[in-house]
Amino acid sequence: MASQQDLQELLRLLTVGRKMPMMQAMTSIKALQAVELRSIQSIAEAPLATVKSAISDDKAAKSLQNACKAVMKRGGPSSSPPSAQAGGKRPSTGFSPPAKRTKNDLIMNGPVELTPQELEASLELPTIMDEEQISQTVLETNRAPLVLAFAVELLRFTMPEQPPSSRLSLGQAVVSANSRSKAVSLGLEKGPSADDEGYGEGQPRVKVMGREIAVLKRSGYEWKGEEKVDENSEKATAQTSSATIASSSPPPTPTQTWSVSQPITMKDSTFVARSIHFDNPSQRKFLMQSLLSANPNLQTATHNAWAYRVKPYENSFGSMIREESFDDGETGCGDLMLKVMRESNAVNTLVVLTRWFGGTMLGPDRWRLMRNVVSSALSNRLRKTGAQVNLGGEALWGLDLETMRNKGTATVGGYGSGKQLQPLTTVVGMQIHRPEAARAYLFKSFMRKEPEEEASSPTKKKPHKTLKALEAEKEENLGLLLGSLRLLLDSWADHLDVAELDRRAWAWYCAVRPNVENGPGGWGGKGAVKLVDILKLRRGQQ
Repeated sequence: MASQQDLQELLRLLTVGRKMPMMQAMTSIKALQAVELRSIQSIAEAPLATVKSAISDDKAAKSLQNACKAVMKRGGPSSSPPSAQAGGKRPSTGFSPPAKRTKNDLIMNGPVELTPQELEASLELPTIMDEEQISQTVLETNRAPLVLAFAVELLRFTMPEQPPSSRLSLGQAVVSANSRSKAVSLGLEKGPSADDEGYGEGQPRVKVMGREIAVLKRSGYEWKGEEKVDENSEKATAQTSSATIASSSPPPTPTQTWSVSQPITMKDSTFVARSIHFDNPSQRKFLMQSLLSANPNLQTATHNAWAYRVKPYENSFGSMIREESFDDGETGCGDLMLKVMRESNAVNTLVVLTRWFGGTMLGPDRWRLMRNVVSSALSNRLRKTGAQVNLGGEALWGLDLETMRNKGTATVGGYGSGKQLQPLTTVVGMQIHRPEAARAYLFKSFMRKEPEEEASSPTKKKPHKTLKALEAEKEENLGLLLGSLRLLLDSWADHLDVAELDRRAWAWYCAVRPNVENGPGGWGGKGAVKLVDILKLRRGQQ
């Protein structure tokens, strides 16, 4: 199986080097993988007949092989641009913006079905977190793509269970709703929005940057990031370990069985969760003692957090479900476990989440990993008892309500961009904001603003830049912007709850957005964004 590195390098060669649309490139990669050609090197070294068996066009097959040979002669592919290799900069993802797409590329069900891993890899965004380089960078852009960048990066912290494709789609939904609202306030548009007219009625909603947007659940879509499932790890032992309550535990309870998730490891940190039937808070201490005795390896863990939800006794005066949790040093873990238990309607249940810390901070990824193992442990237990499980945290699409009202005519770049595409139809006949379009919009929207003294100098001739150089510069600009936003959000993430972080994100955007002309004349106008101003918003920097 091809590694993600091989996939990225081959995808870059096809989309950037050979100007191939993204979906066509992925179709070609699928065909090449079918004949065991999974990397640039394997294509370069394979017999031409093998390449032709995958690429039906003989001329195209020969051209592709020659391109792969040329890459190998230059010393092999590189997954990072030179700008990300020195000075302590965070490496870029290695993805440049794809070539101009055909209309059919934006149809949800294209000619090839990508696996979740392939789809998310093709949508990866660059991130450069070199503070010195960030502080010296001034970008020129308009407001809509900056809103999109804020939303996409914010969602890594507020909804970490969402894959990159969902973050892009949800972010574009925020841009569209905000642009439509702004157009009405400027008198450029009249009448109620598609949302006000009921096109999103009956759909679930989420709040992003203070704005509620209608969403569509991507049922059954399962994505994993860099984490690995440890199927044979010692930390997965005692998968159905029994815990006998001591005789002194009131009231006496028969032997019970813990349901255990598969351990998940990322950057040397391992997470595993266990759940058990539990109807008396006085039993918690004895259950924990029995669990640790039966699984001595848990005593070596960095954290053993727990949470429970219990129905009140029939003769008790209270009617509220009793809840309690303990983080054991894993900040926010107890609240997260209770949230997942509420989503799954799990009651009379005790959950224990164990983490072995590997020495590397995981950022918002840890929330996704903790949710995954807790959901798995609850799902296993509820399935054993025959109960119905309805877990939260599903992947989502942002619904394109304006497109639905306009009989399926899609726009790229947000409401009012004027760039219309052919009618779109997606799952269950509902239009969504395509993540590929949102990603392309980000890549093309941020130019480097020249220092004023250089821009005003009549004698200094501007060097001519090739298309490839311009694309690389835009990729770096986007990486620096996303890096500055990640540094900002990371500084506040452990000190604000999700709702407050979401609320403040809009205020932060307003503080750094480009200044444009007031009124209709400023619609779509561009201005400067100083990335150092974003860094100044970090906790402790004001």
